[in-house]
Amino acid sequence: MTPQQPIANEIASRDLRAAVVQPDADLVSAHVAVFRSRLRDVVSSGVLHLTVDLAGVRLVDSSGIGLLVAAHNSLKKSGGELAVIHASQDILDLLRTMRIHQHFSVSGN
Repeated sequence: MTPQQPIANEIASRDLRAAVVQPDADLVSAHVAVFRSRLRDVVSSGVLHLTVDLAGVRLVDSSGIGLLVAAHNSLKKSGGELAVIHASQDILDLLRTMRIHQHFSVSGN
């Protein structure tokens, strides 16, 4: 049985400068490579305002945090921004403990 692969469902705004992606699996080392590739595609398409919707995510490990920080850094270089929404209370607590919320917007359910 293969683990569930994260798939990002993109919803772009009218000006194609903003997008919402929603991983369908946890942001852990086993799934990060697929989601990283998808985020690169979205950012390289010219999106400057990226929102990651964590409604379907239960776990985030150090690889997932690294992915979010890397996405933030890439967007910031281009004058863009990253936001994380619908994080569970546990994920929200983790991101706040690590002070990630001081670098980009993080909100819970």
